[in-house]
Amino acid sequence: MKILAIETATEACSAALLVDNAVISRFQVAPREHGNLILPMVDELLSEAGLTLAELDALAFGRGPGSFTGVRMATGVTQGLAYAAQLPVAAVSTLQALAYQAVLTDDVDCVYVALDARMGEIYWAEYAVIDKQLVQVGDEQVIAPDKVSSTSTGKALAIGHGWAVYKDILLQQLNASVDIIYADKLPNAKEVAHIAKIMVKKGQLVTAENALPVYLRDNVAKKKQTKV
Repeated sequence: MKILAIETATEACSAALLVDNAVISRFQVAPREHGNLILPMVDELLSEAGLTLAELDALAFGRGPGSFTGVRMATGVTQGLAYAAQLPVAAVSTLQALAYQAVLTDDVDCVYVALDARMGEIYWAEYAVIDKQLVQVGDEQVIAPDKVSSTSTGKALAIGHGWAVYKDILLQQLNASVDIIYADKLPNAKEVAHIAKIMVKKGQLVTAENALPVYLRDNVAKKKQTKV
């Protein structure tokens, strides 16, 4: 199986190429430089592997939530490549990809993901870990840190730069104790590729035109307007 993945939803820009069980990747923390970096990264990976887009089985991208500009970029680049090569797409949650880093490195029962969404809010998701697989608990949210809640128990891991900003508040809100905190971790296309491989096997792919971003904050605004 051959999958090309990109992730640009935060200040980190990355691309990864999965070929069967091996992954090669490029990763750089470079705010506002994603537009200059992502396509050269893709070209480098394909060249290194001796592959063309047409030889891939699927594309994958971090569909958000995250920076509006970054999520739009990942979506646009992926759609363009998918149209050009007539490839299906795996739209992978940026929060799930970040949580997957914990699954690969630590033995825990649940993962709390928090990315700083600015304006006093975080992008939040909670996952149970069952047999080294992530099971989402509740919905992804954009939420004030002091509104977070959880009923999970067991060994917990926290990940994402939202924990660097709101650690004390989040710990007060959670019923479960948090044993490990990785506040400096950022989403990476490597994990997007690994999750996409699972999605390919399950047939959870979409066409280029249906490879859509998830902003959360934009969705919440629309819901509020509908209620008025």
